[in-house]
Amino acid sequence: MKKLPSVKALLALIAIIGINILSATEIDGNTKIYNSQTYALDNYKLPNQINSEKLFKNENVNNELLAINENKKEVVVPIEIPEIVYDGMTMEELSKKLNKNLKSTLKGYGSVFAEYSIKYEVDPYLALAIVLHETGCYSGKCSTLTSKCNNIGGMKGSPGCGGGPYKKFQSLDKGIEAFYKNLSKNYYKKGLTTPESIGKKYAESESWPKRIRYYMNIIAKS
Repeated sequence: MKKLPSVKALLALIAIIGINILSATEIDGNTKIYNSQTYALDNYKLPNQINSEKLFKNENVNNELLAINENKKEVVVPIEIPEIVYDGMTMEELSKKLNKNLKSTLKGYGSVFAEYSIKYEVDPYLALAIVLHETGCYSGKCSTLTSKCNNIGGMKGSPGCGGGPYKKFQSLDKGIEAFYKNLSKNYYKKGLTTPESIGKKYAESESWPKRIRYYMNIIAKS
């Protein structure tokens, strides 16, 4: 009859088997954990990887915005800078300055005088000074020749104003333009551009140039 293992031997054997089972379970658990970690790592994105993807997405957005901007038609609104026409002034400023010296029948015609001064290249101060002297308008009451016949420069011709030698114009605007045409054609284009040189041909009085200078100074200071 064979000798059976002792109780101590059986206990030792059971202990060894138990340890192996526990080890296998732990290893299997580690394996599962590792597999789980491996799976998690497969789905985990490193910060650099995320930044790279964001960068590519941003580049795509920027490219789309660039394409949109390139397709847009830019509307450029030009800024108009007022032109200086005389003595550092714009046309509007010159008109206002001349208006300050226009009274009675000529009141409010500063823009007309300014326009024809530039158009016919005649000094606006000189031209207006002649008008103020010839018409008496600076005193507040223009002569009949101006108020009734629109003649602002004592110009002669037909049809005559009231049957006289001085010409009658259909409107004040036509009378003003005719005055500037006369100054431009018969004086300025012939080199007569000062009160002194114009006076020798325009007026008989020797004091005429001084009177014109007087009005020119008033206009300039206004």
